[in-house]
Amino acid sequence: MNKIAPLISSGVAGPLGVLHLPRLWLKVSLAAAGRLADGYPDCGKGYDMITLNALGLDADAALKFLREKHPTYPQFEAWVRQQPGVKLDKATIEKHNAAVRGYNHDDATRKSILDANGIPDDGTIKDAVNLNNLDDWKEFHAALWG
Repeated sequence: MNKIAPLISSGVAGPLGVLHLPRLWLKVSLAAAGRLADGYPDCGKGYDMITLNALGLDADAALKFLREKHPTYPQFEAWVRQQPGVKLDKATIEKHNAAVRGYNHDDATRKSILDANGIPDDGTIKDAVNLNNLDDWKEFHAALWG
């Protein structure tokens, strides 16, 4: 399997406690190695930019660091801590994490993901974290088993 679906969920936080930051690291790392599954942006406009902006990180600097230095996740968090103007206080992280947990995809995206997974759109799965997980797991399974 040459290309890899990013299997770290947006609902996962690293030691800093920031949801989605490990997934951002994974996606950019996979893309830098030419291994990110087709259809996934290394840094998209959704959770990726929400996370960078919430922490007050310069997106270009973060992406350059990840793409050129290929840090481990702890090295990436150490870099984040050192950035000028970074906001890692409890209130900022809690506000960001609530935004990640509370984000819902639009109706068409939700329906598409659920249909692709053979799950009825009965209103029980609305949040983007779980929908993205389903999408990732389907992509992984298809890459593994065809």
